Amino acid sequence: MTDTLVPVDLPDTRLRIGGRSVDARSGEAYTSVNPATEEPVADIAAGSAADVDAAVAVAREAFEGGSWSRVAGAERGRILSRAADLLEEHAASIAALETVEMGKLYRDTVAGDIPAAAASFRHFAGWADKISGQAMALGDVGDQHRFGFTLRQPLGVVGAITPWNNPAVVAAWKVAPALAAGCTVVVKPAEDAALSTLRLADLLAEAGVPDGVFNVVPGLGDSAGAALAAHPGLDKITFTGSPRVGRTIASLAGEKFRKVTLELGGKAPQLVFPDADLDAALPWIAMGNFYHQGQVCAAGTRVLVHESIVDRVVDGLVDIAQSAVIGDPFDDATTQGTIVNGRQLDRILGYVDKGRGEGAELVTGGQRVGERGYFVQPTVFRGNNDLTIARDEIFGPVATVIPFRTTEEAVRLANATRYGLNAMIYSRDLATVHSVIPQLRVGTVWVNGWGVPDPALPWGGREASGIGRELGVSGLEAFTEEKTVHLGY
Repeated sequence: MTDTLVPVDLPDTRLRIGGRSVDARSGEAYTSVNPATEEPVADIAAGSAADVDAAVAVAREAFEGGSWSRVAGAERGRILSRAADLLEEHAASIAALETVEMGKLYRDTVAGDIPAAAASFRHFAGWADKISGQAMALGDVGDQHRFGFTLRQPLGVVGAITPWNNPAVVAAWKVAPALAAGCTVVVKPAEDAALSTLRLADLLAEAGVPDGVFNVVPGLGDSAGAALAAHPGLDKITFTGSPRVGRTIASLAGEKFRKVTLELGGKAPQLVFPDADLDAALPWIAMGNFYHQGQVCAAGTRVLVHESIVDRVVDGLVDIAQSAVIGDPFDDATTQGTIVNGRQLDRILGYVDKGRGEGAELVTGGQRVGERGYFVQPTVFRGNNDLTIARDEIFGPVATVIPFRTTEEAVRLANATRYGLNAMIYSRDLATVHSVIPQLRVGTVWVNGWGVPDPALPWGGREASGIGRELGVSGLEAFTEEKTVHLGY
């Protein structure tokens, strides 16, 4: 264990199956590495197909045995509310786990991510006893009167594969509505950030979630992840990650006619119109590029700016980028933490080289910082929408500023992407805002700001950004099956 400015309390690093901590059946483990120091954090049990089989079997037994699906909604809600309380009580220790594993700023995680995860549990706790269908009188058939109604019933066993960039938040997005609906869950967390999900399992057990209802199988993607994605015992698979893996999961789901929700990232545009309040907008624009070192699916790394204010926006982003304090993510003075691992750092630097090679103007940044730890400078390019750096999701702090002349051109550029997760609009003209919003082919639009999705509203995209919605009523109903009943009397 490495020294940090904050104590790190490691959870049991074994699998959680059926309410117990167990070793992987193979006996194998992998080592989690601190990206700020490149030193080991912990050895974590590496689950395989056999462990996934065991977890799914336990989850199936818990579902069909009624230890959760037949629990009254109000009681499920009480347990989930208690889980939210526990997340808030343990926010500091869970945040420390995420910071030491993936390099996200501790202060952002303790004040933002963990409360957001708790908010998801609390929100869906309130829905647990309000899941209902609809009823209506139907026309008579001959002498028989008819009445119709629908039921919403839990789907069953859910497999959830979560990403490394926001592990507690995204786990909450998937787990809280699934449990509220009465489903049981098997989670495969990302190997780079599994510790907070293992701690979540402990907290859910403490809150009163019965054994077998929530199970965690850490491991590598090509073993545990692949086994869960393809498992025939699941009723649904929900995945957040890359389009490449999402395509495979969608194909597997199609073969088995299984429900699926996919959130696959984005390449969001930030549309900055000439009347925008730049003093207010620039911090948001910069946050949309540099928050968590750009390792955010909703990052707005295509900054589309009216040609009359391009220089001002570039200068403002450069000032913010160059003022970044890059260092220990546990230090309150740090404003920029680490990239999650060496592979991702090399990928980001490769895109910087590609941008320069294709003729983009590198205005600032683009270099690794230091020789120990995976640190990189916030980077700003001037370029166009045809560049590779403007087309691919880099998942790093690399902004590309692209000029436009007219509103029509801004919309065309914004939609000229294979992704469709979200977009941001900066303008003080409500006519402009309301005319542009319906033209953007995305799932979410932020106006004059950027931030974390709210659990009360749906979140998801289109095209390469995925299928389906998480959060909101849509996200809750995605874990249910609707049944129609025709009643004759």
